[in-house]
Amino acid sequence: MATWTTPSRSKVEEIVRHVVTTRLAAGSRPGTPALAVHASARHMHVSREDLDRLFGPGYELTVDRPLHQPGNFAAKETVTLIGPRSRLISNLRILGPLRSRTQIELAFTDAVSLGYDDVPIRLSGNLDGTPGALVMGPKGVVELEEGVIRAAMHAHMSPSEAAHYGVKQGDLMRLRVGGDAAVTFERVHVRVGEESRLDVHMDTDEANACGLAQAREFALFKQESDR
Repeated sequence: MATWTTPSRSKVEEIVRHVVTTRLAAGSRPGTPALAVHASARHMHVSREDLDRLFGPGYELTVDRPLHQPGNFAAKETVTLIGPRSRLISNLRILGPLRSRTQIELAFTDAVSLGYDDVPIRLSGNLDGTPGALVMGPKGVVELEEGVIRAAMHAHMSPSEAAHYGVKQGDLMRLRVGGDAAVTFERVHVRVGEESRLDVHMDTDEANACGLAQAREFALFKQESDR
């Protein structure tokens, strides 16, 4: 006889928030692609070399749950992140798949709590000149010389969705989040991929600022070049 495991409250809220935001965005304007907006909590992307050091040679990440973008997933594995002045964050989630370089993405408040003075806002993969950190896993420690960033807000989209908005890879857009704490975000970077699904990623500080969990309306607009 099959058994039923009651999902956690946080998991239920995550599912409901995703369904609601996607459907509301889809109905905002006729003909507009369904837009999802997600808060991306602090996390780590890891290289093959660093995964071997942290978890042992040949270790493979275990999928905990798939993410909105095809092929991406939250792994069951976590690490401990140690910042300046020996401040730390435990249970930092690893996201897959593996990357060519290890990267840690933090919100501003995360960076402050770790003791960083200035973590730059960067697009994923743009790591040159960024701060480093000490990462502890169950089998070893990795000392990163660089790789800690605050991720720039960005919109994933397919080529057809990019054509709908009249934008291309590297363009900037504005995101309007309606609701009681209505906010318009600027400098939302466009990232176009053949398999991408229309989805804006913001960090948890930005999500709290606009009341994302209670937001009812979302809209993307092309941002004209800075004068």
